[in-house]
Amino acid sequence: MVRTLQLVTSRRPFFEQQVEVLERNGVSCTVVPVPGESRERSLAEYARFYARVLRAARGPDIDLVHANYGLTAPAALAQPVRPVVLSLWGSDLLGPYGTLSEQCARFADEVVVMSEEMAGALDRDATVVPHGIDTERFAPGPREAAVDAVDWDPDARHVLFPYDTERAEKNYPRAERVVERARPAVDGPVELHAVSGVPHEAVPTYMNAADAMLLTSEREGSPNAVKEALACNLPVVATPVGDVPDLLAGAECSAVADTDAGLADALAAALAPTTEPTGRDRAREFGLDRMGEDLIGVYERALGGDGNALGGDDGVLNGDDDALDGEVTAA
Repeated sequence: MVRTLQLVTSRRPFFEQQVEVLERNGVSCTVVPVPGESRERSLAEYARFYARVLRAARGPDIDLVHANYGLTAPAALAQPVRPVVLSLWGSDLLGPYGTLSEQCARFADEVVVMSEEMAGALDRDATVVPHGIDTERFAPGPREAAVDAVDWDPDARHVLFPYDTERAEKNYPRAERVVERARPAVDGPVELHAVSGVPHEAVPTYMNAADAMLLTSEREGSPNAVKEALACNLPVVATPVGDVPDLLAGAECSAVADTDAGLADALAAALAPTTEPTGRDRAREFGLDRMGEDLIGVYERALGGDGNALGGDDGVLNGDDDALDGEVTAA
């Protein structure tokens, strides 16, 4: 049995699913999160995090350290005793922490990324293992019951924007423009719903209540929301970021476009489809079990190498803050 130390900035649902599937496949996972609130973490809190990582990694019940998200990598690499697998999630490589993540990736024993685009941004080999989704939880359901459950207008067409509107990289203002531009081409009212912060188990209900999902992100890795929507047979209209073009390839009623006009045309078509969506068939490729098998293969390669690629003399690199949105404050 492989015994892993799982480092993470925020225990998000897809990370919890990763831990669950690994443990189901015989991998032991000891989770150490970065302390403090994600938007307000200080360098002192990262120093305490490193101390916890060092103590845990030196224990006899750990074989490997898995750093999930680039900002956990400095602490993982600064412990001198265990091999390191680094998973980059998207914003840590393609966003403001990209330089830190690139530098850390050079020293990890194995690197996991979410898409080929991310792999191309590194100057070393990386394994593409997108986050898996629970295709039993995310499945098509009766629209009328879902609309009633979320209290939406049963006579309107509903467009789902599954992110916090304050996250600049998700570009909610563009989503508003696209929906406004699509309205004249759609019979009846069209409503845009920004949904975030709801329990993960409630998300399938919103997806089954919607008629289309709109993603206007400026950057992504391999967005789980797209895969979850496909699993619910919800048409997706998106900008060509991360692996989204590959995810939507062959999925009827879904489309990728660069311009507002192209997105609006694709959205209008998705809201009045002439064929049945086929996203569910596409989503079967993104199941949790496949992700678990791929990660175990990465662990086996890391354990078969020469151990940790970075000795203890290099110390901790200077990091910023957490996963998706925040800043480090002075200690």
